[in-house]
Amino acid sequence: MRGRWWRLGEHRDQATACAALRSPPGNLPAYDPPQWAIQTSHLTYCHKPNTPPSLLDINLALPHGSRTILIGANGAGKSTLLQLLAGKRLVTTVGAEIEVKGQDVFRNTPAGVTFLGTEWAMNPVVRGDISVSAFLDSVGGYRHKERRDLLLDILDIDLDWRMHQISDGERRRVQLCFGLMVPWDVLLLDEVTVDLDVMVRDALLSFLKEDSERRQATILYATHIFDGLNSFPTHIVHMRFGAFVGEPIPWDPTNAIAATGGPSSLYSIALQWLKEDREKRRELETEGQRVSRGARREETIPTDSETFYRKYDYSH
Repeated sequence: MRGRWWRLGEHRDQATACAALRSPPGNLPAYDPPQWAIQTSHLTYCHKPNTPPSLLDINLALPHGSRTILIGANGAGKSTLLQLLAGKRLVTTVGAEIEVKGQDVFRNTPAGVTFLGTEWAMNPVVRGDISVSAFLDSVGGYRHKERRDLLLDILDIDLDWRMHQISDGERRRVQLCFGLMVPWDVLLLDEVTVDLDVMVRDALLSFLKEDSERRQATILYATHIFDGLNSFPTHIVHMRFGAFVGEPIPWDPTNAIAATGGPSSLYSIALQWLKEDREKRRELETEGQRVSRGARREETIPTDSETFYRKYDYSH
């Protein structure tokens, strides 16, 4: 029944359903938790009509309590996938399904899902002349004081900072405190540690791992920074050209695949995967299936912009 046994009008009238909702907990049917924390089926997505898909037939199933690192080159589709899982983009492709905590993210948005991306720190709203203390109170920090205070210590945040005066890295710390102080069941992270110094990043990753293990909460994390991540994930998954290259791989730093790269084995594997991606892309460019990148040495006729800037170049 997936927790929707009480829907009004389904096998019972409204009065009966409301009465059931007021019944003591002992009279409620047993809750059947979903098998997967995150599940997608035949997920294909285009940013605009009549354009090549940004995501192609994504099928994913991540268990509760898993911590999965999403690995792929720039433009592989990682951010788009995370935004779709968070319900920030609407999928209209026939047959595509996205469920988080067993619920459709568009029709029955589940509680306990947190998305943290890089765009937050650039928002003019969070660059106003307001103290960090007042900002966190304005978003309900006082309701989660114990957890908020723990994050303030971990992220080394000064409550007297003014949001318009602090650095991008300090503003990122405030974002993380704001986003993580409410307990989450599914956490979607898109490159949010990029501005953090090494010490704060290490403390944050330790907190996230412990929190995930203690509460069986799920993390899907897209990043290009692999130092210090070796012991963090339970799974890793490879994205290439908007599709998965195989199933998520269970990750254990002591197993054979993890041991091949030495102390920075996750970094080594990510580097190898991205090298393979570039080789594959160049094969497709040679076959004319993708637009070529890099310098265009065969062009001998100057472009309009080159002609203009040669004529009006005052830099010397």
